[in-house]
Amino acid sequence: MSTVANPDPPPEPGPEETARALAELELYANHTTPDPRPTAPPAPVVPAAAPPGVTKRVRRLRAEVAEAHLLADLQGDDTPLLLDTPKVRKRRKAAQQAARLHALAQDPEMRAWQAARMRRLLVAAALVSLTLALAWSTAGVQLFAADGAPAWSPAWIFAWLVEPFLSLALLVVVGARAYLGTRGQPLNDRKLIRIEWLFLGLTLGMNAWPYLPGGLPDGTDFSLPRLVLHILGPIVAVAIVTALPVILAAFSRLNHDPAHGRDGGLTGLTYSADTARLIDRTQALITAGELPDSPSAYKIQRALRCGMDDARAVRDAFRTHDG
Repeated sequence: MSTVANPDPPPEPGPEETARALAELELYANHTTPDPRPTAPPAPVVPAAAPPGVTKRVRRLRAEVAEAHLLADLQGDDTPLLLDTPKVRKRRKAAQQAARLHALAQDPEMRAWQAARMRRLLVAAALVSLTLALAWSTAGVQLFAADGAPAWSPAWIFAWLVEPFLSLALLVVVGARAYLGTRGQPLNDRKLIRIEWLFLGLTLGMNAWPYLPGGLPDGTDFSLPRLVLHILGPIVAVAIVTALPVILAAFSRLNHDPAHGRDGGLTGLTYSADTARLIDRTQALITAGELPDSPSAYKIQRALRCGMDDARAVRDAFRTHDG
């Protein structure tokens, strides 16, 4: 029976290997075991010293240059210019209001209302002026009617009543003609016209006679300014009575449709884009036979389902074209 011989034992490590092994073991222990000693705080960061020559003036100029570059980049954006300023919005609001007022002024109903208001104003002013003119001539008529009667005598007092009852009779005729004229029924009866002229002639004659050469007292010189001053009232009354029927007759002939332009209305109006589209739609409906050739504003509004102002504008456009 054979036997196996024992292997040779490993050689013992030398001093260098032992030192190296101890060093590795110590390094491993230092990495795995926390150091019980307190750690020192990190050292503060000391800013780098500015290069020589960088003064406060240099830093300020550098900031201005950087700001200028940023402003140059922002100025290239036109977005702020697209916004309306308060002044622009105020002007746009005023322009829109003016456009709507102009469109409203072309409406026949508005034009009729304006004419009626102006007519009433003119009639009232004429009657007030006529009353004042007749009152002005009262003194001249009193002097003629008193015929030298003593002051405060019965003849002198009743002489003040001559002009008032003449003026009242004249105002009755003039007022009736003025009122009927405002209702489109001018009263041009010849008898009434003769009555007016009779009263005016009497008033003018009684005012002028005491200051004419034949009616002046002895030793009184004729004075043309005095004569004109006393006949001024009757002359104004004659002018008003003559002009008022003519003015009222002109008002009664007014045509308030601006399409005809007989009362100074605008012709050849320029329509907006919306109105032009409505006109085209209306023309198509007329061609299709759904609307008559000259439709009214009510029919246009019902057919197009638009506002009455737009319907009137379309109606006026077709009337202008037909005219």
